[in-house]
Amino acid sequence: MILIKNGRVIDPKTGFDQVADVLIQDKKIIRIAKDLEEKEAESIDASGLIVAPGLIDIHVHFREPGQTQKETIHTGALSAARGGFTTVVMMANTKPVLSNPEVLSETLELAAQEKIHIKSIASITKDFDGQHLTDFDALLAAGAVGFSDDGIPLSDSGVLHEALKKAKETDSLLSIHEEDPKLVDTLGINEGKVAHQCGLTGATTVAEYSMIARDAMLALDTQARLHIQHLSAGESVDVVRFAQKMGAKVSAEVTPQHFSLTEQAVLEIGTNAKLNPPLRQAKDIAKILEGLKDNTISVIATDHAPHTHEEKNVALAEAPSGMIGLETSLQLGLTHLVAPGHLKLVQLLEKMTVNPAELYGFDAGYLAEGGPADVVIFDANNTYKVDKNFDSKSSNSSFIGQELLGQVKYTLCSGEIVYRS
Repeated sequence: MILIKNGRVIDPKTGFDQVADVLIQDKKIIRIAKDLEEKEAESIDASGLIVAPGLIDIHVHFREPGQTQKETIHTGALSAARGGFTTVVMMANTKPVLSNPEVLSETLELAAQEKIHIKSIASITKDFDGQHLTDFDALLAAGAVGFSDDGIPLSDSGVLHEALKKAKETDSLLSIHEEDPKLVDTLGINEGKVAHQCGLTGATTVAEYSMIARDAMLALDTQARLHIQHLSAGESVDVVRFAQKMGAKVSAEVTPQHFSLTEQAVLEIGTNAKLNPPLRQAKDIAKILEGLKDNTISVIATDHAPHTHEEKNVALAEAPSGMIGLETSLQLGLTHLVAPGHLKLVQLLEKMTVNPAELYGFDAGYLAEGGPADVVIFDANNTYKVDKNFDSKSSNSSFIGQELLGQVKYTLCSGEIVYRS
């Protein structure tokens, strides 16, 4: 039994926002009220702190099986808990790819041993071949919560159309990496001045928004649910908004790095700022902020992508794309969205709790009596300098050395403290 005392309790689902106590027992929230007393309970003093639903990240790479030198399910879970996350969704680009029920089941068995809720999607096509659909029914039965070939764009519109029809039939969500490979030279760096300074030709924005336009219209035709992953280009926001107004069941996410950094970071930071999709320009961030404000972009997800120091410590053109993000995500939202007034705190929390939960139908992302005891307690006002001491197995972050706002004090999952600072 745990009693959280005197915190500012915020439930983004209902708009509840009051200083109150929260009593937890047997994996559930028993009471939310003022001046609760329970002598048998462990007490947490949350005075001056925010008490919110455990955060949810629907886009992480935990690298197991096959690439455990970068991350394991266990170290990924530790990293998530430290960041305030109680539910995460793993991508399928493991080795082997999560394309068959046996490999998926084995992976989920490992995940079930951790102290947070770890879900997984399965691949849309077999081993990411882009041509042959996986057995959606069998993979859903084995525990998949959705489907994605993340990292590999589905270039064949006919294959995606069939996948969308199957997703509609099974009421499942497709998450798509949007990037026309014919319009990209060097992955991970924006086509423009910075790429040219590095002696490279990069990835164009039209590579992203042209495929979003195509796929949004396929979603409109099938009325299947389509989720656009890690949107990065300003025009992409306009395309998604247009498709939503037409009646397409299209949703979109953005990563904290894509609203916090521009392509200039590649020159200042190097390979840890090489991402796919790449960091863009200030004009793209301006459009992303508009999309966050009007809920065209309803989800913030990290695309947590660990790589070893040796992999990143090479020439820019040769380095893999991606960075870790679970331990800095909330802080970047507080620093770059809430503090400047782009979003209210409750709006940030919506995009990191209830919205991603509703996308997948998870019983999570809210605080209510009788509801799950998945809770994050954080200080929204203090600042700290990001160092290399991550709980992730990797440290490929663009934010090392930066001063960020906010600090997670406790993470509780299923009524147990799984992280305390």
